[in-house]
Amino acid sequence: MSDEKFSEPTMHPYRAVDAESTDPPGRAPTAWPKGQEIILLVDDELDQCELHEATLRRAGHLVRSTTSPRAALTQLDDVAVVITDLQMDEMSGLLLCERVLAAARDIPVIVLTGMGSIDSAVAAMRSGAYDFLMKPVDPKLLVVAAARALERHKLRRDVAVLRSTATLQSTAGLLGDSPPMKKVHELIARIAPSAASVLIRGETGTGKELVARAIHDQSPRAAGPFVAINCAAVPPTLLESELFGHSKGSFTDAKQARQGLFVQATGGTLFLDEIGEMPLEMQAKLLRALQERTVRPVGANAEISFDARILSATHKDLEAQVRDGQFRQDLFYRVNVVGIDLPPLHERGRDILLLAERFLRSASERNGRAPPTMPSTVAERLLHYAWPGNVRELENCMERAVSLARSDALTIDDLPERLRLYRAEFFVVAAEEPSEILPLDELERRYIERVVRLLNGNKSRAAQLLGLDRRTLYRRLERAPTTSPKLVRDHA
Repeated sequence: MSDEKFSEPTMHPYRAVDAESTDPPGRAPTAWPKGQEIILLVDDELDQCELHEATLRRAGHLVRSTTSPRAALTQLDDVAVVITDLQMDEMSGLLLCERVLAAARDIPVIVLTGMGSIDSAVAAMRSGAYDFLMKPVDPKLLVVAAARALERHKLRRDVAVLRSTATLQSTAGLLGDSPPMKKVHELIARIAPSAASVLIRGETGTGKELVARAIHDQSPRAAGPFVAINCAAVPPTLLESELFGHSKGSFTDAKQARQGLFVQATGGTLFLDEIGEMPLEMQAKLLRALQERTVRPVGANAEISFDARILSATHKDLEAQVRDGQFRQDLFYRVNVVGIDLPPLHERGRDILLLAERFLRSASERNGRAPPTMPSTVAERLLHYAWPGNVRELENCMERAVSLARSDALTIDDLPERLRLYRAEFFVVAAEEPSEILPLDELERRYIERVVRLLNGNKSRAAQLLGLDRRTLYRRLERAPTTSPKLVRDHA
């Protein structure tokens, strides 16, 4: 970038004015825009302050600058990130870093050093600095470093807020304030008062039964029973007896008559989990029961009426099963009057942290200890993990972390190995800095892995699409992965 762009910088209209600063007077920051994150620049050389301030302002950031480190310490109340020079006469950048962190641990500090030695970088990190940049500072690197520091500050603040509100934002235990979950909560509130059948769709572990319970709890049937059955967990030969009941002596172990779940749920709600696993023969009997609102117990001659709202759930694509003849179309329309789609956990953003805090508290209470805090390093790892097991996997992870935690703060080592070693699937092609660059062999290998996954493991098809023979594809997949943290952007 040419120096001409910075030859005559204009002063920031919000530049701070203080008694000890040698900065030219500007307007005092009497009305910073609310909700904006402020970067505080500290450098005893005025031209460097103006240079970096202009760079960051062009990137859309709000910036305050001062040439006095002591004055900077009085301006931390509304600051999100501090960027300081290392060598200053009034106070060194390392000492300023230590004092900033002593006053506000959640403010990341970036140190700019012109010394060009490893020792200065190590000293900066030991002082608690979030990052350091070598002078002369590349404007692009400054913008990237500032953006990352702002994200770290926001993450720390969000963790603190979530920790204090983890018990508040819930619907019958269904935590979540992300846009996808807000839609789920709104839909629950709209359909709960009705008598319509509901089909809840979502991956395993996303909380489908919690949605069913929320619908029941907000419905006029809330005082009645909530009866649930997992259709995949009951052998097909026993499913009819479980649902419809049986008469005494109807089969070998039927020593007495038993009401089925349909009748037990009268006045309340019957939840049929994993309805897509139900055999076709049983689907026909279920359809008749839903149409007639009566059931016939196994071995009985008379019908018994019931009055229960039917909620169903599945992790499968029932419409595809209908097309394949695996699920009855008429039954599909009967149970799918209203559909609710639950998002997978990795699409729920900071709901992950909200849930993690709730699970930390619950697990800590069961273990008779105070819940450990969650540092931003752990929070980042949780946010960027894929969570194939969804909420259920997150709960298991937090229970494990509470059991293994050796201090009052979690560490990466307290997480399961799959999280410690996890690397995000995405990789940076248009890298803006050396740490984001992947070797060509590693880039190729990870891309081939991604293609194979998309094709459900069909390596022959993957080789065909990639223009490779199968032997070449296997050989490239067998290459040892690069594990250097500087070459893999895993947000550790």
